[in-house]
Amino acid sequence: MNTPVLHAQSLTKTFGTTTALAGVDLIVGRGESVAIMGASGSGKTTLLHVLAGITAPDAGSVHYAPAHGAPVDITTRNERERSKLRRETFGFVFQQGLLIPELTAIENIALALMINGTSRRVALEHAAGWMASLGLAGMEERRIGELSGGQAQRVAIARAQVTGAELVFADEPTGALDSQTSNDVMDALLWSTTGQGRTLLVVTHDSEVAARCSRTVHVRDGHVIGTETVNTGVTA
Repeated sequence: MNTPVLHAQSLTKTFGTTTALAGVDLIVGRGESVAIMGASGSGKTTLLHVLAGITAPDAGSVHYAPAHGAPVDITTRNERERSKLRRETFGFVFQQGLLIPELTAIENIALALMINGTSRRVALEHAAGWMASLGLAGMEERRIGELSGGQAQRVAIARAQVTGAELVFADEPTGALDSQTSNDVMDALLWSTTGQGRTLLVVTHDSEVAARCSRTVHVRDGHVIGTETVNTGVTA
């Protein structure tokens, strides 16, 4: 495995009487693409949210090692600090994209930069470059409702990457797409992350999506029950 970019130890999380995470350990190497798979209610989305600093665990730690700078224990940071980390360092792609329908495609992408203080002009220039690289040139002024599902997800991928995110978290990014569009979106997601030396974590129920990643982590009842390194067929 490459140098770890995320190192989670003994993560636990409960919601009422439900145990979502029961002492999870996980190491993610820099430049990896890792799929997290499991049945509904297995804890896979909770795991993603804790790793990304969206949800605080009840116990355990998540250490993030940026390419430059000192490692960060995400679990000791307060919500304001975690929000800054998510906004400036991490990227996110969700099943429905969570794009703003009132904005154009290019504005949706540029907004991620403008929130961090980039001027509108520079943000739009960067957004246009990402749209072109993801096959969306000419669609800059379309609103989200005027795009196909696959096009909208590529806008979401561009938004996740335009800030230069080292680590991208994707929660069922192809869940609402047909098989061909799903394949196209995964092409775009992998090209823009691991293809550029970045790291990708994907929650998915789709074994074909998982097979595109370099490693699959299987989760059941809040436990990691096994991992599979797809390219070599090594299991643990």
